[in-house]
Amino acid sequence: MEKNLMNRQYIIEAFVVGAFMCAGLVVLGYFLFSGIIAVKAMERTVVVKGLAEREVPADVAIWPIRFNEVDNDLNSLFTAIQKHNAIVKGFLREKGFSEDEISVSVPAITDRLAQGYVDSTKVKYRYSGSSTITVYSDKVENVRKSMKNLLELGKRGIAISGQNCNAKTEFLFTKLNDLKPAMIEEATRNAREVAERFARDSKSTLGKIKRARQGQFSIKDRDSSTPFIKKIRVVSTLEYYLSD
Repeated sequence: MEKNLMNRQYIIEAFVVGAFMCAGLVVLGYFLFSGIIAVKAMERTVVVKGLAEREVPADVAIWPIRFNEVDNDLNSLFTAIQKHNAIVKGFLREKGFSEDEISVSVPAITDRLAQGYVDSTKVKYRYSGSSTITVYSDKVENVRKSMKNLLELGKRGIAISGQNCNAKTEFLFTKLNDLKPAMIEEATRNAREVAERFARDSKSTLGKIKRARQGQFSIKDRDSSTPFIKKIRVVSTLEYYLSD
């Protein structure tokens, strides 16, 4: 009899323990399920891009002036190059450029008879030489005006070479760091406006930023006709959380 009572007590205790364990598992399952739902809700995001652009005038000009000379006597060729270098520098000083803004490169001399593929009977001048005088200045408007007056050098006996890849005027913008903070702020603001519109359309609420990536700044000519006006552009990419 006593043994049967003990067995019954063990069964009751086991049942109670089992009931508590089941209840605990149910509660744990509820919290796990709620946690999964919360995590899934946090994973709802929207990725947007914000653009900021500026048009600014170039603040530095690099203006190479190149001319060619030919002669059969090497000494005479060098003398002519030196003379014309002085004329070009004088022209530039007349236009308001200082000595510090003007540099003269070493002349490039070619002996045409030293080139094996040239027919020497058809070579009128054995030596050809080129010289480049370069203006590096922040007087961009003065450079542009002076470029229109290069014909004056032709009247002084100097044949100016046309612009090519080796002698092409460049216009630069060097103050990008002054614009970066405002442009990044604008791009971020534009991105948020896009995200807010998306959230309204999807009947959601825009949350905090999950991830942000700033793009590279680019500086390009506004167009091929106005290389002295630059277009600066940056795109920021932001990812926001969404909630109901």
